[in-house]
Amino acid sequence: MAEGREPGLLYGEYLHLDKILNAQRLASVEDNNPVHDEHLFIITHQAYELWFKQILFEVDSIRYMFQKAELLDERCMLEILKRIQRCVLILKLLVDQVMILETMTPLDFMEFRHYLSPASGFQSLQFRLIENKLGVKQENRSRYNQAHYTKVFSDQGSSEQLRQSEVDPSLCDLVQQWLERTPGLEESGFNFWEKYQRVVEEMLENQESKAMQETNDGIRKTKLNDIQKRRELFGSVFDKKTHDALVQRGERRFSHRSLRGAILITFYRDEPRFNQPHQLLASLMDMDALITKWRYNHVLLVQRMIGSQQLGTGGSSGYHYLRSTLSDRYKIFLDLFNLSTFLVPKPYLPPLTKEMKCRLSLIEAVNDVSNDTSDIA
Repeated sequence: MAEGREPGLLYGEYLHLDKILNAQRLASVEDNNPVHDEHLFIITHQAYELWFKQILFEVDSIRYMFQKAELLDERCMLEILKRIQRCVLILKLLVDQVMILETMTPLDFMEFRHYLSPASGFQSLQFRLIENKLGVKQENRSRYNQAHYTKVFSDQGSSEQLRQSEVDPSLCDLVQQWLERTPGLEESGFNFWEKYQRVVEEMLENQESKAMQETNDGIRKTKLNDIQKRRELFGSVFDKKTHDALVQRGERRFSHRSLRGAILITFYRDEPRFNQPHQLLASLMDMDALITKWRYNHVLLVQRMIGSQQLGTGGSSGYHYLRSTLSDRYKIFLDLFNLSTFLVPKPYLPPLTKEMKCRLSLIEAVNDVSNDTSDIA
């Protein structure tokens, strides 16, 4: 330690800046043909990987809290929500970061692109782990160079991390388990689902009665057809077998009971106990939407830099492979986006019983936490 220096680490020592700031090795410089924009390219992607590391750190902690949340629901929820919203803000930053790369022209990129092969963004282990830990289904993945995505990662450590991330409960799995415990789904007591089916039928019957009063045959037929389609849509969520078949086909993600819980929370989001759960569901959609935006911006960037016909640096189909990841197959919380399909106007909303109103009050929530604490003790 230098004479007169206070004990402890200095700023650069604490952050290990000597390692971070010397981690930019420009292949063009090593080839004695320096290209200015290669430095920007490296810095931007290293920043992506650092933020990916933070997202993984947050998602792992969120998954851990969900796994213990069966006993500690209310106490964990605020922290879970805070960390998911932190991931949302990081993803917003990553989406905007693409604009910095867009300051580089295709000709600028061409000057050093040949140094990148066989490297490819697909080889980002951390991004593949984020996908798995959030809940991307393996059967929904596009094949990379006609092979399974794990073939890109040949070292044992990476392969093991990916394998473990596939078998561990994903955030989507844990959110479903949490939604299945939503107060009010029980058949005894409030029995929301039975009441919900009754009000939907009442709403559709009222709409049919009004449609039948239409004097124009064409308009009447169109209205009745629309109502029949809505009846079929509602039927697909009321009938568990139909719902499960849609899950098998990849058109839905959530279990039947967890989807019912999400609908219940959405309808009664103004009740104190459902405030944070509703914000949580909205934040999960924000995460999903921002990842899709990031993919989309990446697709446009690639098309701008290399066009839509050239192969990617890792030998993939480049633009065409990336575009395939924009479909709903890669949406993790797809069912949350589609909840609006099953909403009914507020006048049709089943009124809460006095007992259910109490269950969704803050007083009841606090009592539940107290009871849980005494059980743990």
